[in-house]
Amino acid sequence: MRELKTIDEVNFKGRRVLIRFDFNVPVKDGVIQDDERIVQSLPTLNLVLSKGGIPVIMAHFGRPKGEANPKYSLAPVAKRLEELIGKKVVLLGDITSDATYEKIKAAEVGDVILLENIRFEKGEEKNDKELSKALSKFANVYINDAFGCAHRNHASTEGVTHFIDDCYAGFLMKKEIDILSKLRKNADAPFVVIVGGSKVSSKISVLESFLKIADKIVIAGAMAYTFLKAQGHAVGKSMVEDDYLETALSFLNRAAELKKKIVLPSDHVCAKEFDASAEPVAVNSVDIPEDLIGMDIGEKTLADIKKAIGGAKTVFWNGPAGVFEFDNFAKGTNEIARMITSLRDAKTVVGGGDSVSAIKKSGLSDKIYHVSTGGGASLEFLEGRYFDSLTALYRRGNRRKLVAGNWKMNITKPEGLEIATYLRDKADVQNVEIALCPEFPLLDCVASTLSKSQIDVYAQNVNENEKGAYTGEVSCEVVKSVGVRKTILGHSERREFFTETNSLLNKKLKRAFEYGFDVILCVGEDKLRRKVGSWKRFLAFQLTNCLKGISPADAKEHLIIAYEPIWAIGTGKSATAEDAEEAISYIRGRIAKIFSERIADNIKILYGGSVTPENANEIMTQNDIDGVLVGGASLNKEKFSKICEVAAAL
Repeated sequence: MRELKTIDEVNFKGRRVLIRFDFNVPVKDGVIQDDERIVQSLPTLNLVLSKGGIPVIMAHFGRPKGEANPKYSLAPVAKRLEELIGKKVVLLGDITSDATYEKIKAAEVGDVILLENIRFEKGEEKNDKELSKALSKFANVYINDAFGCAHRNHASTEGVTHFIDDCYAGFLMKKEIDILSKLRKNADAPFVVIVGGSKVSSKISVLESFLKIADKIVIAGAMAYTFLKAQGHAVGKSMVEDDYLETALSFLNRAAELKKKIVLPSDHVCAKEFDASAEPVAVNSVDIPEDLIGMDIGEKTLADIKKAIGGAKTVFWNGPAGVFEFDNFAKGTNEIARMITSLRDAKTVVGGGDSVSAIKKSGLSDKIYHVSTGGGASLEFLEGRYFDSLTALYRRGNRRKLVAGNWKMNITKPEGLEIATYLRDKADVQNVEIALCPEFPLLDCVASTLSKSQIDVYAQNVNENEKGAYTGEVSCEVVKSVGVRKTILGHSERREFFTETNSLLNKKLKRAFEYGFDVILCVGEDKLRRKVGSWKRFLAFQLTNCLKGISPADAKEHLIIAYEPIWAIGTGKSATAEDAEEAISYIRGRIAKIFSERIADNIKILYGGSVTPENANEIMTQNDIDGVLVGGASLNKEKFSKICEVAAAL
C-alpha cells in the first residue's frame, strides 16, 4: 500500500551514512561459521561506498545485556567484512564517547567504520532517547537494512529515526518487505503454510492470521502435540501447553468452519527420554504410548505433507518438524526441506531459525525463492503487526497518488471487462496507484482480468458479520474468496439510502481489518452543515466514531480516507480545489489527534466529489490531496484513463 524510501537515487557524496545491519552471525572460537548475513549487507554497503558516502555501521551480536563483553565483540565481523569488501574496517568501541565522535567526524570518503556491538549500550534495547540522539550525531543519513531486527523498537532501529530526517530502507530490507507483503496480501493460490516449533503460545497469532490467507496449514513440531491432545488423542510424555488446549481446539474448529485444510501428524518418531543419543521408536498411529515422547514426524505424516504441498503455487515454511538439533530426530525437518526445494511451480519462502538451517544443510538454498533473514520478524510481519521501526522508511509527504474508480450500480459484465482490459493494457502504473471498485457480481471476473497487473480491485461494501442469514449482503470471507482484500466503506450514498451509521461503520471497519483488508473510509458533510459552518465538527464526529477502537497498526497499514463534499455533489454548486484542500488538511489533523502525526502523515486521503479529466490536475496538485475517488468519469475508459495519466504526471 505504501512505498519504502529506497537508496537507489540518494546522493551520498561526502555524507556520513549511519547504517543498521544484522550481523548476528554464528561464531565459534572467534571464527564466523556462516557469513550469509554479512554477505547480504554488501549490496547496500557497496552502493554507499560507490557513491562517495562514508558508512558508519551499527550491528549487534549475541545478548550481552547492556554491558561490554569481549565474548560478544564484533571484531570477527570486522575482519570478515574487510575480506569481503577489500577495505580496512575501523572498529570503534565506547560508542558514546567524545573520542569516537571525533574519529567519525574526521572520517573521509573511502573509510568504513563499524561501531562495536550496539547492545553493549544499556539504552539500546530500551530505545533510550539520549542514546538515539547520540547515534544521530554520527551522520545525516540513516539506512535500516536489518530486517531481522525490524520488529524491535530499539535505539538503533527506531529511536534514531526521530533525530535524522533522511531515512531509507536498504536493499535487503526492501526485498524482505516486498516478498512478505505479497505473501500477506496477494499470495498466488493454492497457498500452503508449514509451521513447526515447540510452542503454540508463540505461534498461535500467526496461525490465526494464516487461517485468513492460506488454503492449507501444516502444523508440526512439538506444538502439534497440544493440538492433538485438544482433539482427544494420547500424546504420551510429549511436550504440551495445557493452558492452550482450549485455544488450539478453537483454532481447529474455526478452520473447519472456514473449510481450511489442517494437516497434523498422523504418526510419529518417539523416544523414551529427551536425549540426543536416545533410540528412535516409530509409532505408526496418531496416538502416542504413555511412556514415549514425540520427537519427530513419521513417514505417513511426511506423505501427508507431500500431498498437501503438491500443486501449491506458494509455500511458506517456518519452524522444525521435530527435535532438529538431535540427528536421530532431524529427518522430518530435512525431508520437508527436500520436498519444498523440489517444487517446480511454486514460490517457496522460508522464514528463520532451524528451517533455514535445514535448507542450508540440504545444499539447495538456491532452489528456494526467498530465504528470510528474520525468523521472529517475518512471523510478526505476516501476522499483520506494524513495525514502528519502518515508519520513517516509508515515503512521508510524498505519498503516491491513488485513482480509484467507483462503478456504483452502473456497469454490466461486458462493460466492466472492457474497462478492466483497457486499463490493464494501457494504464501507466509505475507512478500512480489505480483501483477499480466493481459491483459484487463483477468482482471475480474483474479481479481475474487484473490478477497479473498492478491495478487493485475493491469491493463497494462488506457486511459487519462474519456470515449468516443476511440476504443480499456479502461477507469479507466471500470477497476474499475471489481474490479481493480491499473495500470501500461508508460511501455517502450508503449513509443516505441505507442509513449506515458511524457505529455500524465502526463494526464493518473492525471486521475488514480482522481480515487484513485495505479500506477506503468515506466521510463528508451535507449542504446544511457546510452552510452553518459546523462542517469541521461534523467531520470530527464521523472520524472519531468510525475509528473508535481501531488499532494504530491497522490505521497505518490498511486505512485510506476519502472526503466527499456531499453539499457539492449533484447540487450545481462546485467545490473548489481550495475547499477540498482545506477539508482534507483538517481531516489529516484529526487523524493525527486520534492516532499520531506519523500515522496521519502516512495515510492517503482522497477527494471524491465530481472528479473529471478537466479538474483532476487542479485537485491533485493540492499539498494534502493524495488522489481521487472517481464516480461518473470511471464509467468511461478513456476519461478514467486520462485522470490516471494526470495523476501519474504529478
